Amino acid sequence: MSVISRITTQKKHRNRYNIFLDDGHGEKYGFSVNEAVLIEYRLRKGLELDDAAISTLVKQDSLHKSYTLAISFLSYRMRTKKETMDYLAKKEVDEVHITNIMDRLQKEKLVDDEQFADAFVKTRIQTSSKGPRLIQQELLEKGVSAAIASSAAEQYTYGMQYEKAYKLAEKKLTSGSKKSFRQKLQQLQASLMQKGFDHDVIKDVLTEIDNQKENNAEWDALIYNGEKLLRKYQPKFSGFALQNKMKEALFRKGFSLELINRFLDEYENE
Repeated sequence: MSVISRITTQKKHRNRYNIFLDDGHGEKYGFSVNEAVLIEYRLRKGLELDDAAISTLVKQDSLHKSYTLAISFLSYRMRTKKETMDYLAKKEVDEVHITNIMDRLQKEKLVDDEQFADAFVKTRIQTSSKGPRLIQQELLEKGVSAAIASSAAEQYTYGMQYEKAYKLAEKKLTSGSKKSFRQKLQQLQASLMQKGFDHDVIKDVLTEIDNQKENNAEWDALIYNGEKLLRKYQPKFSGFALQNKMKEALFRKGFSLELINRFLDEYENE
């Protein structure tokens, strides 16, 4: 049996204390503990400690050190359960201690994979050009379960995906490549798939771009034919009569009334 003969504060670590023991053969250094352990076990001068008690105190201090290590690791950013466990294992923390620490961290909500996944998806939506499938894969690599990753990715709505994918598509199509429009569409499809967008989103974006291309070509053709007809009819007709002649001629050429009216409105405003 030993008795605590003296307790001193460490010079470099003010929250750690050196415990000196006297087993009847003079005082000698016994062990050191964190302030939290000192208070929890009410360590004081004159307290008797047997070998089992000393062993418990040393283990509790080691556990507290490891817990503090985990808190420091979590202070920089949110971490997944797997990331935290891997870090503690890398620091050679005892497996039993890792289990105890992880239980405590999860009870204190300092490690929560659902919260992590939710925040991770929100950040990726705001700061990256990645689609939900790629973001889900990142979560899986960080040790988040498939169920949690899938649930978190649901906040990446169709509308959000479509807007981001469409902007990426426009940027790629205006990149100055000499490839044909059809080749550009094929490359664009592959690129959007690699970025992890849903198949329905990719399909709808490509369809819209294809339609726009066709509409632009149709409009260019209407302008060409409309200006040609204006040169033909303007010497003979004006006002309402000219508009009717133009409508009849352009409609016979297969143009839609919507585009014809747009052309005539722009002509009137010039």
